[in-house]
Amino acid sequence: MHIEALGHVVLKVRDQARAEAFYNGILGMPIVARLDAYGMTFFSFGNHHDFAIMAIGEDAASPPEHAPGLLHAAFKIGDSLAQLRAAKADLEAAGIATVPRDHGVTQSLYFHDPDGNEIEVYVDTFDGWKQRPELVARSDPLEL
Repeated sequence: MHIEALGHVVLKVRDQARAEAFYNGILGMPIVARLDAYGMTFFSFGNHHDFAIMAIGEDAASPPEHAPGLLHAAFKIGDSLAQLRAAKADLEAAGIATVPRDHGVTQSLYFHDPDGNEIEVYVDTFDGWKQRPELVARSDPLEL
């Protein structure tokens, strides 16, 4: 077997409408379809769907912090620090606290969706990883 690409990610959320308001309304992800029988919403960045959410109910328990599972989902928003600064301002205007990180090859903001799922938005800043893949293993504070 040879995997060609990551197809999509589906996150479990408590409330479909609230999650749509976050992912579509705040993050600007385009909605392409809904499967209401499963409480699902599908978002696309050019593929048939790249990301989806599935509502599992308001009383769903949060996973334990140190249990196996997804750590975060990351989304590229551009190639410049100006774009990252603008995203930080937009998120903070929406009341969302961010943590900026310098990964060398990317500059990132980390934050949480309404259900506590960690999200990263990033800009590519350096393509040296193509010659030296080990350069992706970096995480330092970032001043924006």
